[in-house]
Amino acid sequence: MSDDVVDLDATDAGYKADPYPVYAELRASAPVRRITLNTMPAWLVTRYEDVRRLLADPRLSNSLDNLSPQLAAAGAWVLGERMMGLDRNLLRSDPPTHTRLRRLVSKAFTPGRIERLRPRVQQMADGLAARFLPRGEAELIGEFAFPLPLMVIMELLGLPTQDRDQFHQWARMTVPRGPDSLPEQAAGYAAIRAYFVDLVAGKTREPGGEDLLSALVAVRDEGQRLNEDELLGMAWLLLTAGHSTTVDLIGSGTLALLRHPDQLAALRADPSLLPATIEEMVRYDGPVELGISRFTTEEITVGDVTIPGNGQVVFLAIDSADRDPDRFADPDRFDPHRAETGHLGFGQGIHYCLGAPLARMEAAIALRLLLDRCPGLALAIDPDQIAWQVNPHLRGPAALPVRFTPHSADPTPATS
Repeated sequence: MSDDVVDLDATDAGYKADPYPVYAELRASAPVRRITLNTMPAWLVTRYEDVRRLLADPRLSNSLDNLSPQLAAAGAWVLGERMMGLDRNLLRSDPPTHTRLRRLVSKAFTPGRIERLRPRVQQMADGLAARFLPRGEAELIGEFAFPLPLMVIMELLGLPTQDRDQFHQWARMTVPRGPDSLPEQAAGYAAIRAYFVDLVAGKTREPGGEDLLSALVAVRDEGQRLNEDELLGMAWLLLTAGHSTTVDLIGSGTLALLRHPDQLAALRADPSLLPATIEEMVRYDGPVELGISRFTTEEITVGDVTIPGNGQVVFLAIDSADRDPDRFADPDRFDPHRAETGHLGFGQGIHYCLGAPLARMEAAIALRLLLDRCPGLALAIDPDQIAWQVNPHLRGPAALPVRFTPHSADPTPATS
C-alpha cells in the first residue's frame, strides 16, 4: 500500500465484513495514514502502542469545538449531535469540563445502582428468550441482542418502556452513513432532543425519582449541577453508548463462539471462563471499530508522520490496535485463554468507559442464557452471508440467524 490517501467506506459490504486485512496492511506500512472515511478527510492511527498513547494525549481533543471549520463542512454528516445540542457530554468534552461532568455523573451512575439491576436484566433476558426458545430458531440481533440493552438502559434512565420502538426508529435515523444521510440524521436528532426536553422538564417538576435521569437532574457537587444542555447530552450519550455497543458485543461475541466450536464447547463445560471470554470478545472483534473522531489542537508526531495541529480529524482504530501482533501473540486467533491482557475496547485514561461494568453484566447474562438454554446452537446461514451494520465507527452484525434444539421456555432461568 503506497502513501496515497486510503478510502474507507462503511457502505462497502466487503470491507465491513472483514476490515482486519486492511488494518494489518496499514499497521505494516505506516503508523499513521491519511484517509477519507465516507468522503470525510481524516487521519487513521492503527498500531496498539500509538493508539494507547494517543487515547490519553491532551493534544487530541474530543470536543467538536476544536474541529477545523473546513473539515466540519466536509464532514457535516458526522456532526448531527452538535447540530441538535446533544454533544455536551463526557465523550465530547475535555478537562476541565470533562472532569466536572464525570465527577457529577459518577455520583449518580454508581456500581451499586448497576449491580441492583442484575435481577431485572435477567428477567428481561428470560422474557425475550421465552418468545423464541420453543421455535428452535431466532434472529438473535432483532429478537434478543438489540432489545435487551435498549430495555435495560431505558429502564435505568426512567424512560417509558412503551417508547422503545419509537426510540429504535429515531436511533437508526441518527447513524452516520455519509453525506446523503444528513437530512435523516437531523430529523432523528431533533426528535430525540425534543423528547428529552419534555422528559427532563417533567423530572425537574417532580423530583425524587429513583431512575438515573432523575438522579442526574438532582445531583450536585459544591453547588454545581448539570445545565440543560449537559443533561440532554448525557441522556443522549447514556442511551446510545449504553445500548448500541452492548448490542454489538453480544452479537459479535456470539458469532465468535459459533465460528469457534471448540471454544464454545469449552465454555459450556466450564462457565467460569465466561468473564475471560467476554474480554477476548472485546479484543478479538470489539464493537468500537474506529471510535469517535478526535481533533488536533497541536502538532502530533507519530513515527515519522506529523499531523498538523489545526483541528485535523484523527481516528484511533481500536479494533486494529487490538489485533496488533506487536502486542498480542497470534492476534487473529480467538483465544479466551490467552495470557496477554490490556485490550483497548473500553478506552483508556480519563475517557475509559463509565458503562463498562453494565456492558459486561448484560453480555454475561445474555451469553449464559444462550449457552444454558439453546442446546445445539449454530448459525442458520453460511458465515459469509452475514450482513454487517453500516456504521463507520462501530462494528457488529446487522442480523444473526441461528438454530438450536427447541424446548419449553419455562426452565429455571440461567444465572450469571
